[in-house]
Amino acid sequence: MRGAVRHLADGAALVDFPAAADADANQAAQDLAAALAAAPAAGLLEAVPAARTLLLLFDPDQVAHERIEQLLERTEALPLARAARTVRLPARYGGEDGPDLDELARAAGLPAGELARLHAAADHRVAFLGFAPGFAYLRGTPRELSVPRLRSPRLRVPAGSIGVADGYSGVYPAQTPGGWRLIGRVAARMFDPRALPPSLLLPGDRVVFEPVGAVEFAELARAAEEPRTPAISGQPILRVLSPGPFTAVQGGPRHGLGAFAVPAGGAMDLPLLAATNALLRNAALAAGLEMTLSGAELEVLEEARFAIGGDLDASILGRPLAGPGPHAARRGDRLKLGTLRSGVRAYLCIGGGLALPPPGERSRALRRSDEVARAKDPPPPSVPLPPLRPAGTTLELRALPGPQWDAFTDAGRREFFSAAYRVSPESDRRGLRLLGPAVELERSADIPPEGTAPGSVQVPGGGQPIVLGPDRPVTGGYPKIATVIGADLPLLAQARPGATIRFRAATLEEALEARRGWR
Repeated sequence: MRGAVRHLADGAALVDFPAAADADANQAAQDLAAALAAAPAAGLLEAVPAARTLLLLFDPDQVAHERIEQLLERTEALPLARAARTVRLPARYGGEDGPDLDELARAAGLPAGELARLHAAADHRVAFLGFAPGFAYLRGTPRELSVPRLRSPRLRVPAGSIGVADGYSGVYPAQTPGGWRLIGRVAARMFDPRALPPSLLLPGDRVVFEPVGAVEFAELARAAEEPRTPAISGQPILRVLSPGPFTAVQGGPRHGLGAFAVPAGGAMDLPLLAATNALLRNAALAAGLEMTLSGAELEVLEEARFAIGGDLDASILGRPLAGPGPHAARRGDRLKLGTLRSGVRAYLCIGGGLALPPPGERSRALRRSDEVARAKDPPPPSVPLPPLRPAGTTLELRALPGPQWDAFTDAGRREFFSAAYRVSPESDRRGLRLLGPAVELERSADIPPEGTAPGSVQVPGGGQPIVLGPDRPVTGGYPKIATVIGADLPLLAQARPGATIRFRAATLEEALEARRGWR
């Protein structure tokens, strides 16, 4: 089946199958993703299938944009080679586990128990994975439960919750925000980064929800929730005495698990990380500590050399440090990093780099008493990076029209590229939430979920744009009005709450020209 290619920004393209029925388009995306995974082209970073589309992320220095169509023409769709499995999930419906079930039952004119029975008896099949690591979108949801998402998403959805929305069912693998209607919960570990594959459910699988009694469910849930602390791979080098607002180990993006809904992640300000590593003669993308708004206080466990990137003061054993380094530290020294005077993120790099969690393990905020290890494994290879640019109170972001450009009114499109937006304090590594004039939609804010490129600007129903960052949902169901070009993505890392952002329309040629200036 021939797909239509839309170029989103430098290194990102979306393949659609506009003439195909939903099931056929989904199958075509899955088959093409399987073929690309079996024989990956040099420079291809991710192939992420979704409801009707396939997102391709690639290095445009190795795979030119004009060659994407040729690459797809030469790639013979490869049907899934493995046999689809039947996966049984112990489940409980309603009550605290399914707070929306009673309301949905009243709307359907059915008893809650009958609605739960219909869901459990349905023929659920995994269409694709997205939103969060291990989150499977299941086709086969009964018509009575084909309901829209909540207008205002919950801030916390418990792990294992069964949600329904837009004709799909899904199970939340971890506690996350979420806007689906919750009807129950399962007692199973849906995602384990140390397993291969890491997701319990895979495309094509049949899923059976098996209602069980309260006692059995509680026992199974305890086993599924048993904490699995990742082992430190390497010699501990730092102990966290005070973590600051948000400190995490971050290096270069790690691609390859997008089809399991695992974002590539990585440092938000890659040029600043690389510049800090250069002071130590580390590889550019060696992992360091990324600190947000204010630094951490750390105990040095072994002799080390370190460097600091960012506009903040630092001291060791109470003695102020001059300049970014490199500096020397001895075992038992206490290193304290202060509040950033400008920008949002700073980096602390150690000679040799820091150890990252296993691929697929979510990079979490460090806590008091956590230990951080020196790296044993080599960092990812260096890649061309944008130059360092100073943070300011007003930022101009160049962006290409997004894949749902036509979903917005003429007035909404003009507003987006002319208005001034402010960065919301609710912004994080998942995305920068912007406050300003609402971007007017021509139609519903719900679309069939599709892959999200770095810098995608999605617009939920309220009309306030969100610029997606490195920890973004791998797929999303909101329309995207634009995609920020690669050269401007690091500016997002240092945009403080209240900073002004303006978008300027750009072309793919302009994005590629800006990229050529990185070398």
